[in-house]
Amino acid sequence: MLLSSALFNIAVAAERTQLDGKLAQGALVRGQTQGGSKVSLDGKALRVTSDGRFVFGFDRDADAEHQLKIEYADGASEQMPLTIAKQDYRISRIEGISKKIMKPDPVAVARAKKDAQMVREARDTNSDLTAFTSHFIWPVTGRISGVYGSQRIYNGVPGRPHFGVDIARPTGTVVVAPADGIITLAVPDMFYSGGTMIIDHGFGVSSSFLHLSKLYVKPGTQVKQGQKVAEVGATGRVTGPHLDWRINWYQMRLDPQSLVPSMVSVLSNNKDVGKASNKAAN
Repeated sequence: MLLSSALFNIAVAAERTQLDGKLAQGALVRGQTQGGSKVSLDGKALRVTSDGRFVFGFDRDADAEHQLKIEYADGASEQMPLTIAKQDYRISRIEGISKKIMKPDPVAVARAKKDAQMVREARDTNSDLTAFTSHFIWPVTGRISGVYGSQRIYNGVPGRPHFGVDIARPTGTVVVAPADGIITLAVPDMFYSGGTMIIDHGFGVSSSFLHLSKLYVKPGTQVKQGQKVAEVGATGRVTGPHLDWRINWYQMRLDPQSLVPSMVSVLSNNKDVGKASNKAAN
């Protein structure tokens, strides 16, 4: 069964089907229904495990209304309307950027396209792994310096939104796997993202780590939650060391913070654990 927790908003959609996750733009939602059922979202069939687990997501600018259809093995079926909450994203405007900066180098563009193709292929992995059903942990903890969905507008021209969460930590800080999975991409130097790693968690769900200074594992390696996989860095096009963690459902870019407890609560808990340990030692 899919575990439920106070960390998520639980939506009991029907007596025989449960959804675990925020119904909001950018969120990943896990579901549990009866084994042998067929599930579709807005008319598109979803993969379902033999025991009835499934997953889907809503992108950054998803529409408000969606339809989830469940066809049970006993012949019964139901339509479950889903209303998606709109998110408020940080938008900043920057004027006076030179034309030279606004016009990218053709050589860099060509290299970036090759990198992007490798990333797309890794994120298209459609494995039978079911690690996506577990509760995820932060791959590194620290100050959040960038959030999902934020966007800059340069000289009136919108830039690409930020599709990850940035955690500022010094170069060399260890990065761990947020959930079990298999490494599908491990490249030490991509043009924009520098050291880049992707972990497949199954059914199209993957984690991406950008700007790494060191990669510990190779493609094809099976990793466990909490296992050391890389180190934070400042590689690629960045202004300082940090981890850019991203969550995808196939090519759909989602907010990693929809899967984990708030960073504030994690850091507070770690501080309390440290105080308790020091008290015990004394």
